Amino acid sequence: MDAIQQHMIDSYRAAQRGELPPPLPGRHDWGVVREARERRRFDAVIAGRPAYGRRWAALRSLLGKPGRSGRSGRSGKSRKSGKLGKCRPSGA
Repeated sequence: MDAIQQHMIDSYRAAQRGELPPPLPGRHDWGVVREARERRRFDAVIAGRPAYGRRWAALRSLLGKPGRSGRSGRSGKSRKSGKLGKCRPSGA
């Protein structure tokens, strides 16, 4: 029995009992994925590990590429704090 058939049976049973029908299959899948990702990040913070960038750091270590701290020259571009930097109050 696939998910659609199970949904049809559950919908029929809910209609017989006068209850609300269950949500469609796959309706909340992305929400579950987001919650799992947030849980992994939370567990990492509680364990004292970095919450972001762990996969890329592991991949860089496997490939032997230097990390972000290894980049010293960035083609002479400097980041000015007016446009993309820190937010300033409107009166300053």
